[in-house]
Amino acid sequence: MSAVDPTQLTDRQRQVYDRIAGGPRGTVRGPFAVLLHHAEMAERVQALGTALRFEGVLPGRLRELAVLLTARHNNSTYEWRAHAPIAAREGLDQAVIDAIDQDRIPDFRAADEEAVYRFCREILADRRPGDEAYARAAGHLGPDALVELVTVCGYYTLLAMVLDTFDAALPDGDGSPGIED
Repeated sequence: MSAVDPTQLTDRQRQVYDRIAGGPRGTVRGPFAVLLHHAEMAERVQALGTALRFEGVLPGRLRELAVLLTARHNNSTYEWRAHAPIAAREGLDQAVIDAIDQDRIPDFRAADEEAVYRFCREILADRRPGDEAYARAAGHLGPDALVELVTVCGYYTLLAMVLDTFDAALPDGDGSPGIED
């Protein structure tokens, strides 16, 4: 399924398109260009993404760590190319990014990153963390950020499915506005 042609939008699609393009993403690409076929779904999905990416309580490096783990778990090239540069800008060590890219366990310098890594790996693989991973992540994050962390993994899994199902065009990988999910 191709992206919706911006010159052929219904009134409702135009409202959603303008909201996405006028927001922090700056443009409509990737999953949102396809989701616009169902304007209400695009509206709701983009609103959740905005809350997670731009208004959340998780520190950016931890959020992006979760996004990269989700991208790698789902083999989502789009998400990886869009978010690896963002992760670096948010302060995630390049060695950690490279290790995840190569499907190796990173050497973490920060205990909260290691806790998020283990927690996310377990929920992505088993849909629930073990007791130890849960306790470590909860100890570093607190309840609000822990709920947000699970939601980040679920949200980016949803986007990976949309991107892969509809074969969305790949981003150029510079992490510029509009490329991020």
